[in-house]
This record gives sequence, structure tokens and C-alpha cells, in this order.
Amino acid sequence: MIQVPFFSVRDLVVDYGGVRAIDGVHLEINKGEIRGLIGPNGAGKSTFIDAVTGRRIPTAGQVQLGGEDITQLAVVARRMRGVSRSFQRTSIFHDMNVLEQVFLASHQAQAKDPERDAVAILEELDLLQYADWRAGDLGYGQQRRLDLALALVGSPSVLLLDEPMAGLTVTESRDLAQHLKRLARERNVTVLLVEHDMEVVFGISDRVTVLELGKPLAEGTPDEIRANPKVREAYLGSAA
Repeated sequence: MIQVPFFSVRDLVVDYGGVRAIDGVHLEINKGEIRGLIGPNGAGKSTFIDAVTGRRIPTAGQVQLGGEDITQLAVVARRMRGVSRSFQRTSIFHDMNVLEQVFLASHQAQAKDPERDAVAILEELDLLQYADWRAGDLGYGQQRRLDLALALVGSPSVLLLDEPMAGLTVTESRDLAQHLKRLARERNVTVLLVEHDMEVVFGISDRVTVLELGKPLAEGTPDEIRANPKVREAYLGSAA
């Protein structure tokens, strides 16, 4: 019996007018896997995430979750099926307290017990002590963790993260990366991580896919990608 990948993208194409931003990308991710997605600026990483999550309907290709074709589903419908994402910029509400907004997000995601779900997420991300704080009063690293909490409510099966370490210090990046790795393992969440911090990507990813000009350049374990001469030339540089 052939095993179907839990989350797959097949021959994805995205056009912006006459410009082909994504050109035939094929990606298969197993349940519980952390997959890094890297590439130079303009490689099409954010466009790829938008197409996978329903913010942009692809020109061609297919997105499957657990064998179901979800290519034409809207963002909300995909979220209800377990596909969640975060953005390069935090999506928190600065004037709302921490617990309230996580609870509301959990309720919107139709968690069975939104209050318990919200408290559990905050506790796992070391944010429960700030439950009554106004989100805007948190430090930036804590705001990034809160953003991750909002993406994790409702127990999604797939989590797509678009540069979650952006703007963080080295220490904050490593801390958030370890939270992410632990939560992915404990919750058996499939993660697609777009990130410029190579130490984070290589440190927590099971496999890494490299894009260049909208096309797949290479795929492999972190060690294989580090050693790949095409990747080093196109992106990583001699310091990789």
C-alpha cells in the first residue's frame, strides 16, 4: 500500500500577470515533520505560503491535506480543516489583554473548550503569567510567542510560519525555536517554516527545501543542504 504524504503541494504555479512567481513546486511533508523553506529574497517563499493557505488561488497545481484536495478552499475553510499560519508581522491586538485574545482566537477556531485551549497554549509558551497583561506591554520576543499562540489554538494539524524570528535577538530566536520544536513534537503538528535565520532552520528542521526564482533548487536534510554546492552558490555563501 502506497503511503500518502500528510501534506503535499503538487506542481504549484502562481502567476502575477505576466510574471511567474512560483513555477512547478512539488513538496511532500510527513505528519509531525518540521520542514524548512529557504531561498534568497524574491525566491517566492511568501507567495508560496499565500497559495498554500488560500490567500491566493494558484494558477495551476494542487494542495492536499490528508489526501483531500483543498486547492480551491478559502482561508477560513482551510483553517477549520487544520491549516494555520503566522505572518512576517505580528497579528496580535495590542490593546487587548493576552488571555482574552487567545481565548477569542480559540473560540473562532472552534476548539472544544476554548478557555482550556487558550490557557494550555499560554502555559506551554511561558506566557500564562502575562495572561492579564495588555499585549502591547509585552516585550517583542513575548509578542512573537503570543503570535505563535494565536496560530496554535484549536490544535491545527499544519502550521505555516512566515519568518517568525523576524526582529528578534539571537537569544530570543533560539528560545522561540526551541518552543516551536517542542510544541511540534508534543502536538504532532506538521510545520512549514520560512525563515532567514539559518541557524534556526538547520537547528530544528527535519528536512529543508530551497527555492530560487520560484523553482525548487534542492531538498534534503540540513547537513545535505549545507553541503550542496548549488545552494551555497545561490544563497548560503561561503560561511554556510
